[in-house]
Amino acid sequence: MKRSHFLLHLLFILLAFSSFSVLINLISKPKTRPYPSLKNPNSRFLHPPLKVYVADLPRSFNYGLLSDLYSLSGHDNRLGTNPDADRFSSFFYRLFKTYLSVPPYPENPLIKPHAAEYWLLKHLEMNKNPAGGATAVRVRNLDEADVVFVPFFASLSAEMELGWGTKGKFRKKIAEKNGDYRRQREVVDRIKASAAWRRSGGRDHVFVMSDPVAMWHVRSEIAPAILLVEDFGGWYQADMKATVSGDACNSTYIIQHTEASLLKDVIVPYNHLIPRFHISQNQPRHTLLYFKGAKHRHRGGSIREKLWQLLENVPGVKMEEGSLNATGLEEAKRGMRDAEFCLHPAGDTPTSCRLFDAIASLCIPVIVSDQIELPFEGVLDYTEFAVFVSVKNALTPNWLMEHLRGFSEKKKEIFRVNLAGVQSYFEYEGGDAVSQIWEMVYQKLPMIRQGLVADRRKLDDIDRELKPVTCLCT
Repeated sequence: MKRSHFLLHLLFILLAFSSFSVLINLISKPKTRPYPSLKNPNSRFLHPPLKVYVADLPRSFNYGLLSDLYSLSGHDNRLGTNPDADRFSSFFYRLFKTYLSVPPYPENPLIKPHAAEYWLLKHLEMNKNPAGGATAVRVRNLDEADVVFVPFFASLSAEMELGWGTKGKFRKKIAEKNGDYRRQREVVDRIKASAAWRRSGGRDHVFVMSDPVAMWHVRSEIAPAILLVEDFGGWYQADMKATVSGDACNSTYIIQHTEASLLKDVIVPYNHLIPRFHISQNQPRHTLLYFKGAKHRHRGGSIREKLWQLLENVPGVKMEEGSLNATGLEEAKRGMRDAEFCLHPAGDTPTSCRLFDAIASLCIPVIVSDQIELPFEGVLDYTEFAVFVSVKNALTPNWLMEHLRGFSEKKKEIFRVNLAGVQSYFEYEGGDAVSQIWEMVYQKLPMIRQGLVADRRKLDDIDRELKPVTCLCT
């Protein structure tokens, strides 16, 4: 009898302790926002797939650029070594490349971040069945299409010219000397002569120009289209030097803000260079703030040098000059995975691949910018996994470090759990980036249709033409 009482008391104590432990875990568990995976059937988009017609361009403007030109181009003058030498020069690649419908994208770290054009086209090649559950499907009939996708690898084309030519030639509109300009010109001429462009004036066309220098010479001609870009750094943010000198209106580095807008265009993520680090792999971090990259940049990136002077000798901070070779990327990977926070100041444009490398590394981004546009805002709330700091505060001595040291361990854990929850949104291969980009394009459809209907009621042909792009200086 006593033994049975003892066992009952013991069982009661164990149950009470277990309930108490569960309660403590519920109270102490970081409260995070459950970002749904786009692959989860329960959170799939609640509308039919976007119907995409792929414009008729020769293969030489997309996959042919990879298999027939890039693979034979040799060494990128900007790099010490060729990261693609083994892939594209191997016996097996050369033997079977004729049979590869989709060749691999370069590992070149100056080209790989701008791979959106490759993955979007590949997605359309693989998804041709409207009932297949994809967010976008390819259709063969133009009359069925919601949008027209232009399959030109504009970023690859531009970076090839920069890597194997010279900046001087890149800026010149001479088809015989500038292969990128020749391709840009031919693409635009073909597209604007098509029935699809004449039907809509280009409003329903989608150009991928993620690299800031993509479509450099013809941007004003495709301004009516939906532009998929990594940021608006080259658009309506004035070149700082030109602004100071009073020549902003004449700067060739500015794309006028009649050409690009969040109303019609889509911000897409860079393709990160550092491999994804899963939260189950996370270890204690020993550095408070980490940065690896170029110390000197142009225009808005001039803040880097000032931050460097403030932070380079501060305990808990690592500021390292960057190099885009295998050694440099390995150092960046180790540095980001060992740091609580990763500094993200502006480069030549407000964003860079570094932000997405930080997210992939579960390193809390510290975004120092007064002017920045980010992918999928509205779907994602960046304040839940990143720290935003104004330029003024960042350049105030001691302010930034005191601010970062003020975050509790619990708050940093919440940031990191939220980072893990959004990593897939920035994964092109095997992740949700492509699906989310197509969803953002889908959201432009009402605006496109409104514009097309408005155009049809304008009887005067002159009214249908786009107003000339002007420099709006304020």
